[in-house]
Amino acid sequence: MKKILFTIALAIATTFSFATNPHIDNVSVNTKNSTINWIGSKISSNHEGTVNILKGALNIDHGTLVGGQFSIDMQSLATTDMSEAYNKKLDGHLKNEDFFNVAEFPSASVIITSAKKRDGNDYYITADLTIKGITHSINFPAVVILNGLNFTATANIKIDRTKWDIKYNSGNFFENLGDKLILDEIVLDVFLLSVK
Repeated sequence: MKKILFTIALAIATTFSFATNPHIDNVSVNTKNSTINWIGSKISSNHEGTVNILKGALNIDHGTLVGGQFSIDMQSLATTDMSEAYNKKLDGHLKNEDFFNVAEFPSASVIITSAKKRDGNDYYITADLTIKGITHSINFPAVVILNGLNFTATANIKIDRTKWDIKYNSGNFFENLGDKLILDEIVLDVFLLSVK
């Protein structure tokens, strides 16, 4: 009888252990096929370009996104909407101390702190974004499609650049800029694909 009770207790304990200890898979991001496109705007125009992902992974628990992180290669920052000469000129400015100071801060990072699943493949993400060594929490919607341990994830992230000490020609810090005023919002369109 004692043996039967022990077996039952062990089975219950094992079941409880599996129920309370989720199995989380860290699935790597395919950095070659994942992309980040950015848009920065002035009063009457905007510029757009790309920046590469260095590495990353999403954390998946039985078909649900529960976390993740990726790092961004700020030295790869590139403008794509003008001629080659003008693109390179703007790239140089964006990489210097007026903007992202990539010599001192060659990478940025996004670390997911909360992933709340909504309808279907929709999530509401809270993450810590670090740029120039400064970290702030950001929130954004994302669409994450999971097929086993394969995924595609898309997100449209909008940030106020001045929170990360990028104040060049911001109307909140400088007056009488006229058409040289640069809007504070930067838009990042993120596409992540898993390694297969």
